[in-house]
Amino acid sequence: MRIGEVLVGQGDSIRAALLAIDRSGWSRAFVADSAGRLVGAVSESAIRQALLDGIGLESRLYPFMEDAGVSTKPGAGRAEVIDLMHTLGLRELPVVDQDGRLVEVHSDLAVAGPAHRGNVAVIMAGGRGSRLAPLTDHVPKPMLPVAGRPILERLVMHLVGSGITRIFISVNYLNEVIEQHFGDGRAFGCRIEYLREDEAVPLGTGGSLRLLAQQDCEITEPILVMNGDLVTAFSVGGLLEAHAGEDVVATVATTRYEHQVPFGVLEQTSGRLVRIVEKPVPSWPVNAGIYVIEPKLISEIPEGRLFLITELLDQCLKRGWPIGLWQVREHWQDIGRPAELAQARGQA
Repeated sequence: MRIGEVLVGQGDSIRAALLAIDRSGWSRAFVADSAGRLVGAVSESAIRQALLDGIGLESRLYPFMEDAGVSTKPGAGRAEVIDLMHTLGLRELPVVDQDGRLVEVHSDLAVAGPAHRGNVAVIMAGGRGSRLAPLTDHVPKPMLPVAGRPILERLVMHLVGSGITRIFISVNYLNEVIEQHFGDGRAFGCRIEYLREDEAVPLGTGGSLRLLAQQDCEITEPILVMNGDLVTAFSVGGLLEAHAGEDVVATVATTRYEHQVPFGVLEQTSGRLVRIVEKPVPSWPVNAGIYVIEPKLISEIPEGRLFLITELLDQCLKRGWPIGLWQVREHWQDIGRPAELAQARGQA
């Protein structure tokens, strides 16, 4: 459904507003000017009252138009949208761009999440986060708040909103903080179980995956694995679908790393200057800390020792097993250092 198909103009009729409400399933018809800028809304209840008062269907809706109320900007995360809608008791939340144009509408039914996915997710949340000390002296890094909500909670809500309802969290350092906050996951609309490492024997991002073999479950679908210190709204469905569409044993999500060269770069051929490129910004694809792996790879992970997931990928490559790449196009930020945390919090 395109947004233009459910907008009405100020000069339109009550009938047009009712048709827009019927097409969208919303409780309001949103009113835009000729440039698509949001100027108001007409609620179904206001229309009903007008009809009861004897106003005809062909009457102009303008006299019944109200302010559209609170809106949000494009790119707002699911957690922020849910918080805003729940706090204000909204059934719909319009999304307005910098020019005031209505580009999308979040509805209470849509943010509840899409169809269930059979994949399980594993979130790595066992690290000490020593580079963020003293903030992490008593709080594990994934539980540090960003915009009023722990990073790990944002990830859990994003997964649930994408249809994943069975989540394993790998814990070690200050595991009780995480487990007390999430419990069994019911309060977050999912089932959460814990992969508990021995604090004296950290297993790393790959080794803790081996603990899945000890769980009471049969995993047949590809497994989504991600670091627990990411602030991102990546497309879970897009990644899983990309993996399913290729003959690969794993898919690595990538993002771009840019480096500002502070000098003019000289390009040459045979000792002769060809051109000068002033302060270029080259970029490279880098590991985003998000993966999809086939269940059969779990048995390839050694038990009881430190083992990084990148080692698992290296083993696959040495055996000639193909690994796919998928680019994260949405916002992505790793929270590993104080400057990155400050940036995520809007303090930098």
